[in-house]
Amino acid sequence: MEIRILKPEDAKEYLTIRLEALQNNPEAFSSSYEEEKKYSIEKYEERFSGDTSYTIGAFENNLLVGVISIVREQRVKIYHRTNIYATYVKPENRRHGVASKLLESAINKIKEWDGVEQVYLSVVTTNDAAKRLYQNTGFKTYGVDKHALKVNGQYYDEELMVLSVR
Repeated sequence: MEIRILKPEDAKEYLTIRLEALQNNPEAFSSSYEEEKKYSIEKYEERFSGDTSYTIGAFENNLLVGVISIVREQRVKIYHRTNIYATYVKPENRRHGVASKLLESAINKIKEWDGVEQVYLSVVTTNDAAKRLYQNTGFKTYGVDKHALKVNGQYYDEELMVLSVR
């Protein structure tokens, strides 16, 4: 398995896995399939060219099977914070340590950023596997966002988690 930061030329493959994630697990993301299917490849090419956010991919036999995104806060008062978003592993690749390797790679990249002290994420309270992964990595719950998402008339709560990296 190859774990690496996605480049602009990975945009098309990323969009494919992103739309799959939004269809398979709509309760896990604040974006919706209907919104993101309208996004252009160029949007992701541009996103993958920046230096304040990265999407890291896991490749198995040159196919993208998992992703995780990290975004550095840019405002002065919260410049010490980074967020993890959009973690997803294809169902057939789960339970093989892919998410753990992606998370480890993301945290290692975050630690390269000067001044970052805390990493934040949110996870749907019913996603026990993801919560276990984050807890085993050292993330601590600091709150619950009740009714954080509403999907097809059903509400989902999110656990808000933080990891100290300094």
